[in-house]
Amino acid sequence: MSTAETDLVETPAADPRVEVLPARDVPLGGPRAMTVRRTLPQRSRTMIGAWCFVDHYGPDDVASTGGMDVAPHPHTGLQTVSWLFTGEIEHRDSLGVHAYVRPGEVNLMTSGRGIAHSEVSTPATTVLHGVQLWVALPEEHRHTGRDFRHHVPGLVALDGGEARVFLGTLAGDTSPVPTFTPLLGAELILRPQATVTLDVDPAFEHGLLVDSGEVRLLDTLLRPAELGYVTPGHSTLTLTNTGGTDARLVLLGGTPFEEQIVMWWNFIGRSHEDITRAREEWMSSANPDRFGAVEGYPGDRLPAPELPGIPLKPRGSAR
Repeated sequence: MSTAETDLVETPAADPRVEVLPARDVPLGGPRAMTVRRTLPQRSRTMIGAWCFVDHYGPDDVASTGGMDVAPHPHTGLQTVSWLFTGEIEHRDSLGVHAYVRPGEVNLMTSGRGIAHSEVSTPATTVLHGVQLWVALPEEHRHTGRDFRHHVPGLVALDGGEARVFLGTLAGDTSPVPTFTPLLGAELILRPQATVTLDVDPAFEHGLLVDSGEVRLLDTLLRPAELGYVTPGHSTLTLTNTGGTDARLVLLGGTPFEEQIVMWWNFIGRSHEDITRAREEWMSSANPDRFGAVEGYPGDRLPAPELPGIPLKPRGSAR
């Protein structure tokens, strides 16, 4: 997924136990732009663990919106994590991978120093609904080689719901998908009026994204499209579905990311110069090996937006 957003909104004052991060609507680039709800990054919080980007979209009626059509675009210094609730997306990348994103199946793509890919909802898709997530690579691994992994997590029964663990470990299930920092990613379903207490790693900070329903995290009520943040130090998280229908959530976690990053468009670096160099090499194709070519997409690749007139500054996990 691709974005040219540079302005971040202020976040309301944080709850002493749970910081509520509201969503903002962001149009994606390309000839068939779609709008997503973005909860990370925010002006008050750049990251949760190494998670640095959370886009939440749908349910979109493809007949009305046109679906997703993101032309080939580049990435550096990150991993993309694609997770769908409804619909199907065709993925092509410069590794030569041609794959599909389907509900309940995770696709993780590692950019390393550079990769390009396209994302297009399939003709059979009538409703598109899911999340697109990014993970920042630590300095020692941000120039690693390109990679792509696919995994279908099993269904884990909870007392009052169920989980699918696509990264890390939760409720006795561990994903085999490799990451470069300790991470957790899981879809949760909570039954009506159910309370579920999850054992979690106290070294992790956590974020709970509400897709549907209203859920109480510790003592804070979260509404659809809100992301609740919890600091490290908690060995359990208690979630309560306050409504009369199932609630769907995405739980993210990780050890605090101690490095500062510069994130602009589809690039993550450590300095303004990192971003400038990546943009120039994408636009000029002077170094064709940097990002490679995406075969099979019926159209032109996405051009990079203009850089802002002031230098890009590194940001830490919180400000």
